[in-house]
Amino acid sequence: MVAAGGRLTVTVQGCRRGGEMASRAFRTAPLTPFRDDTSRGVVYVNRNARAGRYDISVRCDGRTITRPRAFTVIGGVNGGLGGSRTSGATTTDMAIGGGLVGVALIGGGAYWLRRRGERRA
Repeated sequence: MVAAGGRLTVTVQGCRRGGEMASRAFRTAPLTPFRDDTSRGVVYVNRNARAGRYDISVRCDGRTITRPRAFTVIGGVNGGLGGSRTSGATTTDMAIGGGLVGVALIGGGAYWLRRRGERRA
């Protein structure tokens, strides 16, 4: 199982010189020789792939083989603002963080000024 947008590694035995693999869930990608008579390739499933089972077709050593229902795409969870997907800090995150730093500076300055005034009295 792999989530939409997730990474999928495909290993094919009996494929000595590499080749390529294809599916409706990802773009055509190369297979590179890995060990003995085995080739391997890594792809990222399309972010907009629908949940369900998908076939993989492999072309290597002059032949094409299709494995029906080779893997399953599971639906992802959209947890950002309005159901969006993001990676890293967003503009909103930076604004909130900057605001918190500003409030901390003002609060610390007020505390320092107040303590300074108490020592003089």
